[in-house]
Amino acid sequence: MSRIGKKPIAIPAGVTISVSGQNVVTVKGPKGTLVQEVNGDITLKQEDGVLTLTRPSDAKPHKAMHGLYRSLIYNMVTGVTDGFQKTLKLVGTGYRASVDGNKLTINVGFSHPVVLDAPENIQFETPDQATIVVRGINKQQVGNLAADIRAMRKPEPYLGKGIRYQDEHIRRKEGKAG
Repeated sequence: MSRIGKKPIAIPAGVTISVSGQNVVTVKGPKGTLVQEVNGDITLKQEDGVLTLTRPSDAKPHKAMHGLYRSLIYNMVTGVTDGFQKTLKLVGTGYRASVDGNKLTINVGFSHPVVLDAPENIQFETPDQATIVVRGINKQQVGNLAADIRAMRKPEPYLGKGIRYQDEHIRRKEGKAG
């Protein structure tokens, strides 16, 4: 049995989970709605405020799908109740970010500012000029957008300048020996 797949998913108050005939799971909560298609081999049972996933056999593909879909549905439930966020820090002289409506403007040493539009269900926030917070209900979408922002100017190992995650540690290298 998959260690992750066999764990039941507790459905909190205010969240409704519906499964259609084609194994399409819809999770509705206070922050929004998420939809995920589940492989037809995985069976979903909902009873007494708990959702359980079962697989038909112990074949390797079934084991992999069992844990995968349990994690995806759990992240959907967490997303519609609490949401997800990634915090990025801008390190460097003149590096700054600002939010205007749903547009994020980033100045990171290019000849022009980089402007990003927020996708649906994603919000940008800048508590100060050197911090960007990406919030949303879809964990994958939040992570991908944060990674795209970081890829604009990855932290470099000599001066440590660039865009990094808040909890990321950059290994610094020594410069040229004189």
